[in-house]
Amino acid sequence: MTFKEVVHYRRSIRHYKQHPIDDQKVKQCLELAALSPNSSNMQLWEFYHITDPLILKKLGIACLNQQAATTAQQMVVFVTRQDLHRKRSKKILELETQNIIKNSPKERQEKRINDRKLYYGKLMPFLYTRFFGLLGLIRIIMVNIIGLFRTITYQVSESDERVVVHKTCALAAQTFMLAMANEQYDTCPMEGFDSRMVKRLLNLPFGAEINMVISCGIRDDKGVWGDRMRIPFEEVYRKM
Repeated sequence: MTFKEVVHYRRSIRHYKQHPIDDQKVKQCLELAALSPNSSNMQLWEFYHITDPLILKKLGIACLNQQAATTAQQMVVFVTRQDLHRKRSKKILELETQNIIKNSPKERQEKRINDRKLYYGKLMPFLYTRFFGLLGLIRIIMVNIIGLFRTITYQVSESDERVVVHKTCALAAQTFMLAMANEQYDTCPMEGFDSRMVKRLLNLPFGAEINMVISCGIRDDKGVWGDRMRIPFEEVYRKM
């Protein structure tokens, strides 16, 4: 299919046929999802690919017994991992350093490496660290003072950074669903679930959060609930 055909093919499916799907193809779609754009390349996400029938059954209950979950052949849980920011910062800094050595002129390498050390070694940990909202308040005061003299990003509270991490993870989820559509596999993104139950089921640490649960399978005739409806494009499009 062309990309346009893929986008039109993708629908949120509420009921799946009881036909198995290839878990390797699903895994390949997740590998494509991992290539999604994300803030500062921090990749603060994890993808839990559920194929075990017992876990699928429990996950269906956690998803409030929606048919999109209870009839799914497989499911993927997209998880944010803001708590891994120091580990990911260190890894990205190592990769960025090698990238600079490989691709930058020698006379510019030292400065660029030092810039990356400042960005990933100090700024990213400072932005993503959470402490009962207090660090976010300190960041807000700092950027408002700096903003008197230069342009700056003001969304630096702890809740702002949490939103950034979830937006990033949602980009990966969308890439995954489009990749699945390209394989003529179907999906349904679900936000109606018991997050505490899902976290226990996946044995996730306190700092992890569920972004969304995506059911997977092959659409049943009754899985598509009518024609696609969208607000008229003229109401949402603004050209300036």
